[in-house]
Amino acid sequence: MNNQRNLLLAVVLSALLLLGWDAAVGYLYPTPPEATEGEGKADTPAEMAAVRGADNPALVPGGGVVQPLDVATALSGGERVRIDAPRIAGSINLVNGMIDDIVLKDYQETTDDDSDFVRLFSPEGTPGQYFAEFGFLANGNRAGGGAWQADGEVLTPDNPVTLRKRGADGLIYTVRLSVDDQYMISAEQRVDNTGTGPAVVQPFALINRTSKTATPSTWIAHSGPVGVFDGSANYDYNYDDVVEERTVDPEGRAAWLGFTDSYWLSALVPGGGNAAADFRSLGNDMFRADLIYDPVTLAGGQAIARETQLFVGAKESTVLDRYQDSGITNFGLAISWGWFWFIEKPLLWLLRNLFDLVGNFGVAIILLTVIVRAFVFPIAQKGFASMAAMKAVQPEMKKLQERYKDDKVKAQQEIQKLFKEQGVNPLAGCLPMLLQIPIFFALYKVLILAVEMRHREFLYIKDLSAPDPLHILNLFGLLPFDPPGFLGIGVLAVLLGFTMWLTFRLNPSAMDPVQQQIFNIMPWVLMFVMAPFAAGLLLYWNTSNLLTLAQQKYLYSKHPGMRALIEKEREEKARAHEEAKAKAASGAKAKG
Repeated sequence: MNNQRNLLLAVVLSALLLLGWDAAVGYLYPTPPEATEGEGKADTPAEMAAVRGADNPALVPGGGVVQPLDVATALSGGERVRIDAPRIAGSINLVNGMIDDIVLKDYQETTDDDSDFVRLFSPEGTPGQYFAEFGFLANGNRAGGGAWQADGEVLTPDNPVTLRKRGADGLIYTVRLSVDDQYMISAEQRVDNTGTGPAVVQPFALINRTSKTATPSTWIAHSGPVGVFDGSANYDYNYDDVVEERTVDPEGRAAWLGFTDSYWLSALVPGGGNAAADFRSLGNDMFRADLIYDPVTLAGGQAIARETQLFVGAKESTVLDRYQDSGITNFGLAISWGWFWFIEKPLLWLLRNLFDLVGNFGVAIILLTVIVRAFVFPIAQKGFASMAAMKAVQPEMKKLQERYKDDKVKAQQEIQKLFKEQGVNPLAGCLPMLLQIPIFFALYKVLILAVEMRHREFLYIKDLSAPDPLHILNLFGLLPFDPPGFLGIGVLAVLLGFTMWLTFRLNPSAMDPVQQQIFNIMPWVLMFVMAPFAAGLLLYWNTSNLLTLAQQKYLYSKHPGMRALIEKEREEKARAHEEAKAKAASGAKAKG
């Protein structure tokens, strides 16, 4: 009766684990909402003023209220300078000098062949409002003077473009823009005082965005304000924190700052001169990263220039590291690698190189698994030998435990002496598993964080960084519904449960029958638990399980007595269990 109760309790706890895990995954890894028309709008003049001003009226653009617009309408009005670089395209609005139109040429929104390019920057007043601006303050006020004049029609790596306009009191403002072959736009901001009186001027740069189209921040992948201050990466603030504090001013000199999503980044990199840097909540789910250079007093005939860079693109680790090597402090930390960066970065490097070799990321993950298992195989072999030695000395251990049953300390000392004499390490069998835990976690983070994994195909899977799209319960998409949460069991999850069950069957333990039944349930519990994870991770685990089966077959062939001893112990346990059940039944019958 006790055994049945324990088994029932194990089943109930497994069900609670599944339900709790599904709730936890939904909380920690929420699905980003898709932007729809009507989101991110400032519907009233008061709301729009809050969006554009928010605690720094000097940075409020002049000229009325921006009405809600769709992207096509917003881009069709006003004069623009096109941006046409190898990896980004878009335009600059000459009415206000904003870079508010950027798409990424190498990335599509979905896995469909006719999908649009990923849009990062979108004009002010659109649902996905997200833009950058290089401007000036003169005597504490935003520099006016009307629209900007451009000396070119297209900004390319070979063709810089200079924007120019004349302000009040003889001040002339110029912004010379250039773009490289990756994701960096450079802006040289210059003010010439052609008047007779002095003027106090401040170049500034800002990034303005809505959080409604942002990736949710999780414990494993930061999303929101980010930057490096005094050499250290700051992931301390999410959008809610900025709303609560209204203005966040991280301590230290800013090497760069901006906003990050899972795969995308916009960041301002200051050049020469001191600059104040902060993040602001503008209200109505709008936020701004500010970079404002210290004020300089210009006498008549003097000029000042500051250079600021704008990164707007994908968080490709090789590209970020290249910019870091060129002098941008810790720019590679725009990807929040975490504690296991020393494993994650080599794994990503190896995956990229394997992909270059075979041309498929699924195959690259399989090859990576083989390499990892080959690396830990000598340790596994030693651990298995230690397990065999442990089994061999168990009869002696039982004798010692019985002999010193009234003196636990003495019993433990004698057992340790026995281990030393026989060359047995009781922890060696756990070492291969412990080594694989950080590797497994590191690969999980790589699949979550690395844009290189996005939209990579393998067989029927279109995106290895997303869950398996084929669900058993809707007959692989034939039924018109998507199973919720952990019920979305895919092919890879079923294979995971089956291969884990095989590994347990191949390596029978000497536990009692009830424990054995619990362990028989565990592979199928893990099947539900792992179903929502990235398909690439399940591909890794399935491959690892198959290699474990092959490894166990090989190691048992090298230690034939090991398996025989385990089987004998299991039979003895089962026989003792049956005898106990029969005795209990006989006792109950006698009482009846």
